[in-house]
Amino acid sequence: MNDGRPKVLVTGASGFVGRHVLPVLERHGWSTRRAVRTSPQYANDVRIDALGPTTDWSAALAGVDAVVHLAARVHHQDEEHAVELYHNINVGGTLHLARAAIAAGVRDFVFVSTILVHGRSNNGRPPFREDDVLTPRGLYGMSKAAAEVGLKELAPGSGMRVTVIRPPLIYGAGAKGNFALLEKAVKRGIPLPLANIDNRRAFLSVQNLAAFILHRLTYPGQDFDVFLVADSEQVSTPQFIERLAYAAHTSPRLFRLPAPLLRSLLKVSGRTEANDSLLGSLELDLSKLAGSGWSPPVSLDEGLRLALDHAAD
Repeated sequence: MNDGRPKVLVTGASGFVGRHVLPVLERHGWSTRRAVRTSPQYANDVRIDALGPTTDWSAALAGVDAVVHLAARVHHQDEEHAVELYHNINVGGTLHLARAAIAAGVRDFVFVSTILVHGRSNNGRPPFREDDVLTPRGLYGMSKAAAEVGLKELAPGSGMRVTVIRPPLIYGAGAKGNFALLEKAVKRGIPLPLANIDNRRAFLSVQNLAAFILHRLTYPGQDFDVFLVADSEQVSTPQFIERLAYAAHTSPRLFRLPAPLLRSLLKVSGRTEANDSLLGSLELDLSKLAGSGWSPPVSLDEGLRLALDHAAD
């Protein structure tokens, strides 16, 4: 049934980011349709058994004006043997959906990629920019970079505008991964050996990501465009933890440990990627974002407070 509102299909709608994006779109006049892998819960839900190069998107894309593609394979226990899985879902699945969307007459396609297409850190280098040569790290980053390349080839002359968003760590209520670990440690008062880390990192509140997605659907640009999207402030790891503790109404328990020793301990514990994500810098040049006419509506402190409320928008 067409109620006169533009319709958007959201993949990964039941995930952390999707649960925040959908209400924002609905509040601003969009009719949302969720692509789900479980039994449909709402009238507009469409069940998609698997995301891949042969998925049937016909029912999900019927009458759709825009697609926000959030679904992806992010982690796998045995990454070395998961090359085909990452490729089928993140590359083949994305490009197949984009082709189906073009065939269905969809006018806008928003693809949430990752800052990992640039690498895990830019220590000793200038802040990352949208036009940098991509140097992805890990199967996830490489698969997202390959999907971006495919979308860039598909977009011109297709009649569908493609926006690629490369976010750093996304935090918010219900976030998993490193943010969830930091939140738990801060709330439990666990001492963290990060007081002398001198780096600078970008972060992104899920509210700001949702706001930028809405902005791109409202004010679309050229056939293919890429944006690095992050909060206005880029801070050090200990500063982020201090701000997180403030939002949690507690005191941060940070102590000093020589960086070489900390790196060795992380390596021994099997958390080699944490050397970059905790100790390294990840600075972004946000001048293109500022030039787009959009600015993050939520500050770092407000984003952290909302994250600890444990209630989606």
